[in-house]
Amino acid sequence: MSPTADVITFPVARPLKILILSWEYPPVLVGGLGRHVHALATALAAAGHQVTVVTRHGEGAPVEAYADGVHVVRAPEDPVGFPLATPSLLAWTMAFNHTLTRTALRAARTGDYDVIHAHDWLVAHTAITLADHLDIPLVTTIHATEAGRHQGWLPDEMNRTIHSVEHWLSAESHRVITCSGYMRDQVKGLFGLPDGHVEVVPNGVDDRAWSAQPRAVAAARKRYAGAGPLVGFAGRLVYEKGVQHLVHAVPRLRERHPELRVVIAGDGPYRQELQEQAQRLGLAESVRFAGFMTERQLPAVLAATDATVVPSLYEPFGMVALEAAAAGAPLAVAATGGLAEIVEPGVTGVTFPHSDPDALAGAVDSLLGDEVFARRVARRARTMVTERYGWASIAARTAAVYASAANAGPAPRVRAGSGAARIVVPEGNLLALDGAAC
Repeated sequence: MSPTADVITFPVARPLKILILSWEYPPVLVGGLGRHVHALATALAAAGHQVTVVTRHGEGAPVEAYADGVHVVRAPEDPVGFPLATPSLLAWTMAFNHTLTRTALRAARTGDYDVIHAHDWLVAHTAITLADHLDIPLVTTIHATEAGRHQGWLPDEMNRTIHSVEHWLSAESHRVITCSGYMRDQVKGLFGLPDGHVEVVPNGVDDRAWSAQPRAVAAARKRYAGAGPLVGFAGRLVYEKGVQHLVHAVPRLRERHPELRVVIAGDGPYRQELQEQAQRLGLAESVRFAGFMTERQLPAVLAATDATVVPSLYEPFGMVALEAAAAGAPLAVAATGGLAEIVEPGVTGVTFPHSDPDALAGAVDSLLGDEVFARRVARRARTMVTERYGWASIAARTAAVYASAANAGPAPRVRAGSGAARIVVPEGNLLALDGAAC
């Protein structure tokens, strides 16, 4: 099912005053969430809404500023700090929410807001406190779930706590936004949310930002390709992105295309293991680990590829597929999560079952072996990105959710002491997932 099937038609009668909470926002960028919030905030402002973003302070950034039509207020870290690292993540998050709450309340003194928009569990305590204190609707975007990231397995106390916070935040919200129908169904099932409580608004992409100059594309091709085809991957090097299956597929692809090269753009904790895997398979000359690339470098590299592969086991949406399509790359993606809603097989790309290197190789080969077909699906994918995923359209759909939340009445709140507030996650498989959670 395409995300476009979930278009919301609730009218937005007037410009809204919107308070957005996010733990990252430029110049503080950790992953894709900060870029998403920035693009959404600026698109909402361009549409005439009054937007304030309250976020984490970063070194060298002003505490308060107006940028791209958005009022940005940054919360400085308190003197008693906690490392932003896995062992202390929960302690860091609680400390961060204290300073974020105080900063947001100060921002609220300047005027009344119509809605609060929270992004993910790391701002849950602030979001719920503000919605309760200011008595205004809360909308939350769940970009990913802890259960999804771990394939339904919540191995320790921290994972179960994060899952509980996600449940609490979702139930306290007047509306929850997810980026795909797949993710909507997962969130509803995980947290027992009623019909109508979760709305699908896909992520957006600025297709102009991903259109590289021919000279830059030629330079990227010269740098990373050999005499044969070039296959690309872009993303964080973590297990759930499935890069290990791409590496395993390379020997089969080289049987058909001996001069094939693979460029892997990105970094992460799985990098060393992937490099060792490539070394064991004798692929040191064929697979290039290019490291992290900026949004200025990456479009040319994607455009230079004869196929860009998105082999994820877990993908709530599949933003890199849209970015690669906007760059003009032919797509081969795992038929899982939001990716299955973006790519129509044989029309805007090719798909394969996740975790299947042989199927991955076959899908990629169908692009490498038929240049006319590859270019046709790439052109259709680029058109699809422009028509469906422009940020002006995404902002309008988000504003419609805000208006719907404002007219929805009280949220189905979960209060301390109620049975629903105590979420018990068993030691074991939480969900019988298909191997690729949202």
